[in-house]
Amino acid sequence: MELSGKVALVTGGAQGIGKAVGLMLAKNGSEVVISDVNFEMARSTAEEIEKIGRRALAIEANVARFEDGEKMVRETVEALGRIDILINNAGITRDGLMLRMSEEDWDLVLDVNLKGAFNCTKAAIRHMVRQRSGKIVNIASVVGLMGNAGQANYAASKAGLIGFTKTVAREFASRGITVNAVAPGYIDTPMTQGLPENVKEELKKLIPLDRLGTPEDVAKAVFFLVTSASDYVTGQVLQVDGGLYM
Repeated sequence: MELSGKVALVTGGAQGIGKAVGLMLAKNGSEVVISDVNFEMARSTAEEIEKIGRRALAIEANVARFEDGEKMVRETVEALGRIDILINNAGITRDGLMLRMSEEDWDLVLDVNLKGAFNCTKAAIRHMVRQRSGKIVNIASVVGLMGNAGQANYAASKAGLIGFTKTVAREFASRGITVNAVAPGYIDTPMTQGLPENVKEELKKLIPLDRLGTPEDVAKAVFFLVTSASDYVTGQVLQVDGGLYM
């Protein structure tokens, strides 16, 4: 299988896009570590992966804390021997119009969505440098490219993540490490399922493919970026948005 012998760490992997990515990688041969702030959900997802026949590990961690980033990578290597793939997926929203947005909500979203990727990447990439190989995929968002009213903090964090992706890709290309981003559009996840039906219908009108995306749509793009099929691809942003922004 394409990912046989590989070890992947997926942050925010207990549900939604992260869970779909973890299952996709496992089905294609990878051992998978699921990191999440919700340990019970992370353990449940890890158990699903084990039923596929892959080794899996659940870790409770908050990516916004640097020590947690180091802990999850250390426990991954101790349990599974290496780390080949890092998926920086953990993310939150605290939406509100700019004039009403609190400093706390700004800081919290930037700490999880952007600083979290820095924390986990810095911890993981040391091992990848020694291996002279590795695949890092950052889950950004189309709003990091186009903006979105009421999401100044979220859009800024995802735009920052895109810049981070391109810079780390340049710094580590000579070590055989590729770093790319996937920018989902409106995806049917727990984060969007709370939207009223009429809002979802209005969103669909903006999407040329006339539907919200699924976590599996995103997982397929991530899968491409962590396989040998993408060995000559780095520093790129792959939009998975049904044509929303083009």
